[in-house]
Amino acid sequence: MLKKSIDQILVEANESNEHSLKRSLGPFNLILIGVGLTLGAGLFSITGLAAATYAGPAVTISFFIAALGCGLAALCYAEFASMIPVAGSAYTYSYATMGEFFAWIIGWDLVLEYSVGCATVAVSWSQYLTRFLASFNIYLPAQLTMSPFETAQLADGRMVNGWINIPAAMIVIIMTMVVIRGAKGSAIVNAIIVFLKVGVVVVFIAMGWKYINPENYQPYIPQNTGVFGEYGWSGILRGAALVFFVFIGFDAVAASAQETKKPARDLPIGILGSLLVCTVLFGVFAHVLTGLANYKEFANSGAPVAIALQNTPINWISQAVILAILVGYTSVILVDLMAQSRMFYSISRDGLLPKVFSEVHTKFRTPYKSNILLCAFIATFAALVPMRIVGEMTSIGTLLAFLMVCVGILILRKTNPDAVRPFKVPFVPLIPILGILVCLGMMLFLPADTWIRLVVWLAIGMAIYFGYGKKNSVLRKSLEEQKMKD
Repeated sequence: MLKKSIDQILVEANESNEHSLKRSLGPFNLILIGVGLTLGAGLFSITGLAAATYAGPAVTISFFIAALGCGLAALCYAEFASMIPVAGSAYTYSYATMGEFFAWIIGWDLVLEYSVGCATVAVSWSQYLTRFLASFNIYLPAQLTMSPFETAQLADGRMVNGWINIPAAMIVIIMTMVVIRGAKGSAIVNAIIVFLKVGVVVVFIAMGWKYINPENYQPYIPQNTGVFGEYGWSGILRGAALVFFVFIGFDAVAASAQETKKPARDLPIGILGSLLVCTVLFGVFAHVLTGLANYKEFANSGAPVAIALQNTPINWISQAVILAILVGYTSVILVDLMAQSRMFYSISRDGLLPKVFSEVHTKFRTPYKSNILLCAFIATFAALVPMRIVGEMTSIGTLLAFLMVCVGILILRKTNPDAVRPFKVPFVPLIPILGILVCLGMMLFLPADTWIRLVVWLAIGMAIYFGYGKKNSVLRKSLEEQKMKD
């Protein structure tokens, strides 16, 4: 099986030339990047959906189960990141342990997570912006805030068809411009955004806590309806699988490895630190949310926080919450775009994608052409395609990537036991095996159609690999040249 050695990966990463990325991120920046991506769509929408549909008030338990799986995978990520501090995250780790083909599968899987997730968040951002402006009697034309496949009923009762979602496309374009300016500039903007939205979350928790109605927690674990996954413990586990994707933030931290000042030290701090911060915030937030309103009230709403606040005397802060959602979505889009381009950068340098994706700007030292091409694709997708429920699709992709990282640790401990490991996963093989079992278990709790979509996406990826990537693989070509010389 065609693999890259760790030494070879490190040599390529440490090359200082016009194709190398600028190292400008410290541990605090990395934690903020992780928190910036995690505290977004999931916190403000998926929490209510998971509670109303699957887990009831016990959605808090769902979050902690998801966090457990993430924690096990995060330890494996941290070991890999300290050993192989380069861009590419799970893709690069798989290249060193399981070979090129499996690395491509994981890389293509992560493309789905970041691209589709980014476009979906952009569409949701557009919807919240429309609602926020309407509160100030500013009304955008409905046709310019929807895709051509959507319709809306106006205040006078007329039905109109959408033309193009301009706000969704514009936020992708604006955030792409920020990302092109460089990782440090992006990190500064992200830091400001993270502080703002975390502040609003803390205010919501602090002010909402005193208005919790204990009756809303009865029963804390609703009785199963007789349908697998609808309440009861099966519902809690399905809820955990649904909310799992919101913890993808630390994968974005690992993807920023090649722009980190001291990756062996800072990456484990960034990965585990962002996971810890988000786990605490999500758990407490979910507890307050389901305490302010009955979980069934969240069933048909994409804005559960607004519903919860209606039951309190502090409903006046609802506009501030919507503003926080807009800010939160903005940071998610920013980090998604940055992580996606770094993933393409790594895959392109290996020859599995065209060179245009790894060309670096002479001044900003960022893969700007990749950013521009991704911007065109994602912005077009966001402008013309209606938003779908992609949480389950993103979750299954994330779980697959995390599972492969856990497998990679077991393989590398066997094949390369003497490698330098600045950070080591404790209790190997127990921790990686538990990570594999938890991730696989949550994947099995997702609906069958989610598995079908994943298989279709991976089939498209394999067609690209065998049609282009395998023929142009840098590693494969170098090995063939070496054989000819020998």
